[in-house]
Amino acid sequence: MSRIGKKPIPLPSGVKITVGEQLEVTGPKGKLLVPIPEGITFEQTAGVLEVKRSGDEHAALHGLTRALAANAVQGVSTGFVRELDIVGIGYRADIKGKVAIFTLGYSHPIEVLLPEGVDLKIDKQTHLVLSGHDRQLLGQVAANIRALRKPDPYKNKGIRYTGEALRKKVGKTGAGGK
Repeated sequence: MSRIGKKPIPLPSGVKITVGEQLEVTGPKGKLLVPIPEGITFEQTAGVLEVKRSGDEHAALHGLTRALAANAVQGVSTGFVRELDIVGIGYRADIKGKVAIFTLGYSHPIEVLLPEGVDLKIDKQTHLVLSGHDRQLLGQVAANIRALRKPDPYKNKGIRYTGEALRKKVGKTGAGGK
């Protein structure tokens, strides 16, 4: 039996659930749709949402569906946050409306259009705080921003997630021998 799938999802006040072709989760931060695979059903009782499956052949999708539904409930009620740090001399970020402008040591600034539902706050030009209600979209935007200048293991420069452990590598040393 799926341990994650069996866990009930607590529903905070202000979150409404509608089960149809898809699970529709509506809350103060927005609305999200979760696909419901074949053989998986939802039961809502007294502020708790439970995910049930019809048989063991649906075990793989049981935990996945429950996790997606729990992320949707948390997203529309409290939202998600992803933090990134820019490390490097002269590296910085600015925001103008829905466009983030990055100066990352290339010959040109890089502009990134933020999708609807993702907000960006910049502290001290080098600390980015991404927030939104869709966990998948938020993670993808954060990964795209990090990919603009990945952390360099030799110089420790680049964009990294806050708290990401980086292994510093030793570069090659002086004169090559005979």
